[in-house]
Amino acid sequence: MRLISLMISGFLAAPAAAQTAFPCDWEARADAIVEPWDDNTATFANGAVRVALLDVIEPAAGAFYLRILHPPYDELGSRVCTVVGLNESIGYANIDFNGLEARYDPARGLTFEVPATIYLPEQSFQNPALVSITVNQATGAVTVKQALGNE
Repeated sequence: MRLISLMISGFLAAPAAAQTAFPCDWEARADAIVEPWDDNTATFANGAVRVALLDVIEPAAGAFYLRILHPPYDELGSRVCTVVGLNESIGYANIDFNGLEARYDPARGLTFEVPATIYLPEQSFQNPALVSITVNQATGAVTVKQALGNE
């Protein structure tokens, strides 16, 4: 019993997946956008913000990311390109792009919520999550939070 308690407390003390937003890199390639593109990309804010579902294939248990093109625009008129994943080397096991919802709050920015599945291979841990992404179009700041499901 003591061993089980120790194992449970160790698992609960382990860090949760640290979702993050980072500048576009290899994950944001055009060939990683899940096809058909019409079903796996969406625009918001009168076309100023575009979200695309990415599948980089490997690692299979963490191959899905979101690519977000958003203001502010640079001197050439290009938008900022941001990728959202668990971290810069692993994405989500799944992202339900059909479940993507958006809302706008003038004080915070444009917020997206999308159901996803996280997998942490080191801990043999898989769980549904609700990923919340807020884009401040004025500053370009992107913040990401996730709430784990009950499974």
